[in-house]
Amino acid sequence: MLSKNIETALNKQIRIEAESSQTYLSMACWAEVHGLEGIAQFMYTQSDEERAHMLKLVKYVNERGGHAQVTDLKAPRTSYNTFKEMFEELYNHEIFVSQSINELVHITFEEKDYATHNFLQWYVSEQIEEEATAKSILDKINLIGDDKGGLYLFDRDIQQLTVTSSIAINPK
Repeated sequence: MLSKNIETALNKQIRIEAESSQTYLSMACWAEVHGLEGIAQFMYTQSDEERAHMLKLVKYVNERGGHAQVTDLKAPRTSYNTFKEMFEELYNHEIFVSQSINELVHITFEEKDYATHNFLQWYVSEQIEEEATAKSILDKINLIGDDKGGLYLFDRDIQQLTVTSSIAINPK
């Protein structure tokens, strides 16, 4: 059974994951209308993953005797000056999500809720991967600079990254 404090904290994380999904969906839309199909596909996949993270939390809260809450979401940003600016926002957002997960883990220690602590370890590992991916992408973008040919290759490569990670996540 979840304490009210942990239930509240988990519901806050549910909202954060939902807002993450919306943020990446908005980024996908921006990229798509700017002809960046590979980046758009990457962002659509990220949006789907964040929604899956949210649903995993919803199920956990409900199964542990709590009540998962679906709340209003903050509207995401809808335009960017450059794709680099968009990926910088993605990276900063992943750092924010990691901090939120870490705070949640801290609360489980304080309340000695080791079942929830154990459940959250998947999120801790996932955030390490998410931050590393975002940082790696930013490093590549910085190498490209303003080179249009580099942007074309990057867009194509990130689309391949999406296909590869999608296969790894959902093997058929």
